[in-house]
Amino acid sequence: MSITGASVSPGGWRSWSPGVRVVVRRVRDDLPEAHPEHPALHVPQHSDVLGELLEVDDDGVLVRTRRGDVRVPAQDIVLTKLVPPAPTRRHRPTGD
Repeated sequence: MSITGASVSPGGWRSWSPGVRVVVRRVRDDLPEAHPEHPALHVPQHSDVLGELLEVDDDGVLVRTRRGDVRVPAQDIVLTKLVPPAPTRRHRPTGD
């Protein structure tokens, strides 16, 4: 996912209003312990949260994703970006 045009200024996301669609790159909070036999295995340090902004405050953001609501604490936010609305799904006509 491209982060071109991302907000890298500290706290830029604090001016967002609920209802906008956003992507938030965050530090992962679920990193596994390094495997003793394979310490060089790469595990991504960050993940992206994409969806509708529900809440924003000094403590972080709450984003509604396709998989559910995700709270991202302020200290875990690395990059942020406003993104266009999700494309609408078109239903194909069924043959009768």
